Amino acid sequence: MSAILLDGKRAAAAIRAEVAAEVERMRAAGAAAPSLAVVLCGDNPASAVYVRNKQRAAEQAGIRFALHTPAATSTTGDLVALVRSLDADDEVDALLVQLPLPPQIDADAAVEALSPGKDADGFHPLNFGRLAEGRATLVQPGTPLGCMELLRRYDVPVAGQRAVVVGRSAIVGRPLALLLTNADATVTICHSKTADLAAVCREADILVAATGRPGWMDASYVKPGACVIDVGTTPWNGTVVGDVDRAAVEPVAGWLSPVPGGVGPMTVAMLLRNTLSLAQQRRRNATPV
Repeated sequence: MSAILLDGKRAAAAIRAEVAAEVERMRAAGAAAPSLAVVLCGDNPASAVYVRNKQRAAEQAGIRFALHTPAATSTTGDLVALVRSLDADDEVDALLVQLPLPPQIDADAAVEALSPGKDADGFHPLNFGRLAEGRATLVQPGTPLGCMELLRRYDVPVAGQRAVVVGRSAIVGRPLALLLTNADATVTICHSKTADLAAVCREADILVAATGRPGWMDASYVKPGACVIDVGTTPWNGTVVGDVDRAAVEPVAGWLSPVPGGVGPMTVAMLLRNTLSLAQQRRRNATPV
């Protein structure tokens, strides 16, 4: 029996429609539509594609979108000054710095230059720290949040389950482990130094592959009936492939997120939701009591 496929395209389309409807309600009530500013520095082709996708999705949802493209030769000081200027602009509700940045720029300094209340990506240390503490946060990193939303929409049990996250990046692995922990899963983070990785993975009820190594996870890593979330996206012969060997894993897993069409579309959808949440919070704070 094949795994149930976690259709990220369908789930993301539903979320985008929900955001668009809420934006329309805001405008009908006389409030300005949410606005998202993106800083794209450098000539990374993948980043340019990601930003175009974000712009298209934002505009379709009625969110005002502004793209800022400082020169690839910018210094850390240049970029920090731009981010601070946008952060101080009352017309900007949400702001993100597209990563990666050119090597001469301190990415941490650029991200920390924006305020937590405009942090569309959820990467600001204060927001990340609140997530680590298990506190309620207005925004959370998009890809991990998209994974959690797929689990919720497909009724995958999380509380009390054993979850294994392979990959410890600050963009996916670490925040996703925190979100799973906050949802009452028992979580193990694995990485390149983990001994007998396959044995650890086979203990998982929820197994996440987030390493960027195409096709390495085969059926020998998967507990029968487990939910397998494939976060990998590697260009390969004109297409995109994940970390999971789908042909081998699909007959074994209970649920599987495909690549493409699984987690990927969710990332942009959750960015729109974050932008909406930040705008709504700013509107509430500006309303006289």
